[in-house]
Amino acid sequence: MAYNNAWANHRLLAAAGKLVTSAFLDATRTSFFPSISQTLNHNVTVDWFYVDALERALGGAEVNPDARRFFEPEEPFRDCASLAAAQRAVDRRLVLLCVALDEHKLETRVGIQRRTGVVYDSAMRILAHLFQHQIHHRGQAHAMFAGTSVPPPQLDEFFCANEANLRAAELSQLGYSEALIWGSVAEK
Repeated sequence: MAYNNAWANHRLLAAAGKLVTSAFLDATRTSFFPSISQTLNHNVTVDWFYVDALERALGGAEVNPDARRFFEPEEPFRDCASLAAAQRAVDRRLVLLCVALDEHKLETRVGIQRRTGVVYDSAMRILAHLFQHQIHHRGQAHAMFAGTSVPPPQLDEFFCANEANLRAAELSQLGYSEALIWGSVAEK
């Protein structure tokens, strides 16, 4: 799921990079956030928040008492290139974190600093929440592309082996491959 997340973000942000600046930043859209930029900025800031918490817990560090800083400002990137670079960096952190997981580490208690105090959940549940969050908001951004000159990119060509050719170039751009992600399964 971490590799899928990185690939889907890469594909969606590549499409966003083709938009004229006003269509990316300011054009009012119908969704939870009123623009493509705000939606994709939200994804990166939420990733920063949760990946930081996961890295801290799995590394034995204390809960970040200043975790709300990841949301200040709410929209840290006003251009797609900077946003894409930040998303790619946090996606790489998430992939590395997930590659190092085992069944025991999935049960690690992760502290999340909320407004009302620290709450705890397992790494497995935090990861499931994070992946679902990304899918949810990428879907919203994807739908917003229908009102632009750039067609919404296909985001569901990741898991089936017979569609490997449809993602090979993008995986290569990210430094990944079918063999890396799937191991010997990719060859069958």
